[in-house]
Amino acid sequence: MAQTMAVKSHSAKAQHRVTMVVIYVLLVVIAALMLIPFLWMLSASFKMNKDVFAFPIEWIPSNPRPRNYVDIWTKIPLLTFIGNTAKLTIIVTLLQLFTSSFAAYAFAKLNFKGKKALFLGYIATIAVPWQAYMVPQFMMMRSWGLNNTHLAIICLQAFSAFGVFLMKQFYEGVPSELCEAARIDGLSEYGIWWRIMLPLSKPALSTLTIFTFVSTWNDFLGPLIYLTKTELKTIQIGLRMFISQYSAEYGLIMAASVIALIPVLIVFLALQKYFVQGVASAGLKG
Repeated sequence: MAQTMAVKSHSAKAQHRVTMVVIYVLLVVIAALMLIPFLWMLSASFKMNKDVFAFPIEWIPSNPRPRNYVDIWTKIPLLTFIGNTAKLTIIVTLLQLFTSSFAAYAFAKLNFKGKKALFLGYIATIAVPWQAYMVPQFMMMRSWGLNNTHLAIICLQAFSAFGVFLMKQFYEGVPSELCEAARIDGLSEYGIWWRIMLPLSKPALSTLTIFTFVSTWNDFLGPLIYLTKTELKTIQIGLRMFISQYSAEYGLIMAASVIALIPVLIVFLALQKYFVQGVASAGLKG
């Protein structure tokens, strides 16, 4: 009997190892497929324009052209575009972290009349595509005199229904006894949010930071609609300046795209240890 149990245990362990190996191999393959476009972009950034779409693909250029990374700074005001994008992204990210965490605390830990209806109505806006109301929104901003200003984009993106949902789900996992004890000790609701909820919500805040930073940094349609002056444009709009009526400088576009990708990678790598934990906790309650 003992020998039979040992054989079954060994067989189960061997099957588990095989399963894990298959899973890791699949993950490696999927990761490689996801990285191929980025590797192609990096390779194309060192090529002449005529060689970018050559087939078969020359992954390591035989005649690399690193000058592409010099020309992108002189062909267009790339530094200005990066500065504008960084300004908008940082301000919007900080505002969304503040507004989302603040509103989420009220929805998760406070009781007030109409809370559920208000929350459902606010979250329902996620299902409405921005393209459905961008024209009335543009007309409203123009009537306020905010057209062709960074303030228009900041005001429109300072609030996020997704951010409120993400933070609320995390806050509901924090024991309410902590808040009750803090109230008994005389701490106000603002103090509870600042001293208890925020320090405990680093995973959720990091996850929201990544999502907000990436979406704002890569936003194309918003700046395209609201910003027409060259000195106000973002890097995503600036990349279109490499495309003329009859041709496009793809080598320079790829080089500028690589530069534009670096801040996103830095933010993600800096916060990745909290990312998975934050996404997982957003789906848990209690």
